[in-house]
This record gives sequence, C-alpha cells and structure tokens, in this order.
Amino acid sequence: MMGMEFKAAILTTAVLAILLCSPALAQKSPPASVSLPPSTSPAPAPAPHYVDLAALLGVAGPFHTFLSYLQKTEVIKTFQSQANNTDEGITIFVPKDSAFAALKKSTFSNLTGDQLKQLLLYHAFPRYYPLATFRNLSVLNPVNTFAGSPYTLNLTDNMGTISVQSMWSKPKISSSVYATDPVAVYSIDKVLLPMQLFSKDPPLAPAPAPAPQSGASDMAPSPGGGKEGGKDKADSTSAAYRVGASGLLAAAAGGLMLLW
Repeated sequence: MMGMEFKAAILTTAVLAILLCSPALAQKSPPASVSLPPSTSPAPAPAPHYVDLAALLGVAGPFHTFLSYLQKTEVIKTFQSQANNTDEGITIFVPKDSAFAALKKSTFSNLTGDQLKQLLLYHAFPRYYPLATFRNLSVLNPVNTFAGSPYTLNLTDNMGTISVQSMWSKPKISSSVYATDPVAVYSIDKVLLPMQLFSKDPPLAPAPAPAPQSGASDMAPSPGGGKEGGKDKADSTSAAYRVGASGLLAAAAGGLMLLW
C-alpha cells in the first residue's frame, strides 16, 4: 500500500515538472517597456528675411528719382533677386533726389537704355557689407560693383566718415537707410559717375533764378520819385521868389509916390 502511494507521488511530481518546463505551456512575461531617446534631428532653419526694396526706397530718402530709374530699367528685379535669393546679399548706394537735380537733365537723358542700366548697377555691390567692414574693405580698392569688373569704386574711411569715389564724384555716405543681413542701403549726396559712361565731368544744372523781391515799401520813393519831388520843390521855390520880388517892387513904387 505504501509503495503504491509513493509511486503515485513520483508520477504526480513528474507530470508537474513536464508542465512547468514545456515552452509552449509556460506563461510568457510581458516585454519590458523601452524608452526611446529624444529626437536629435536639427530644428528647421528660419525663413530668410525678405526686404521689399521698392517699398523701402519709396518711403525713405527722398529717393524717388533713383527708384524711378530702377523700375524703368527693371534693375530693381535684379537687386531684389540678389537680396533675397542668394547667400551673398547686396549693398546699394542710393543718391538723393537733390543729387540728380544738381546735374543737367541731359546727363541722363542722353544715355542709352543699356548705359542707364550700367549706371544703376554701378551703385551696388553684389554682397552685403555693414559699415563696420568698410575700413577693411578699403584695403581691397578698387572694389568691383554689380556692373562688372571695369566699373569699380574706391572706398575711404577717414575717422568714421566713409566716402565712395567714382571717376567724377566722391560722395560721402550721409546715413544708413537699412543694414540687416542680407541687405544694406546707404544714402549718398552725389550720383556716382564712372568714366566708362562719362568721358568728362558732366555739367551742373543751371542755378535757379533768384526769387522775386517783395513789393517796395509805401514809404520808399518810386524810381522817378526823386526827380519829380525835386521838380516840385524847385517850382515851389521859384513861385515864392516871384511873389517876394513882386512885393518889393510894389513897396518901392509906393515910397516914390509919397516922396513925390
């Protein structure tokens, strides 16, 4: 009897061992959760800063003459593309309206369409230059302009006063209109005049006629007033003399009659 119980216990133990060791019947534990590292992909680059050159020149200055030429020749499109579609950027020297008015109108009206374009391109560098870089830039004189290598400018920095020299003019940068990468716009007081377009110094515009003087004061004599006044005075003196002489003659005649 004891032997049978012992065998039953051994059989039960064997069955349990088989059930526990079977991979098909063993209960699988859930996989441990795995934390992923944060994404290391770079942040998207900021959009390039857009500058509307026509709008900028339209409200500053006044630069109406220069802007009108840029739009007429479509050079404004060339400048705009360089400003916003390249890594180099652009630097523009913009003459004020008074700078154009100082020259005879024929200076620009005699230029062909291509020559006018070259003149406008001559007023820009195909790269962004803040004012702080002009001292080092002047060491590289002459500096190529947007018009190409024959059209160059010389820069000078005298104690912070920056001049831009062409063949027939040497204007100073009077103010910084806009200077944020990739666009720099500087105001100048004269038009840049290259020798490739002007064989001699262009003539200045004629001086404006003097403003008419205000009306003469009522107290001031008229142009002929002096003569007329002198004549009236002489006539009065002559009449007084004649009256006095007549009186003397009458008195003398009366005295003679008494003596007689």
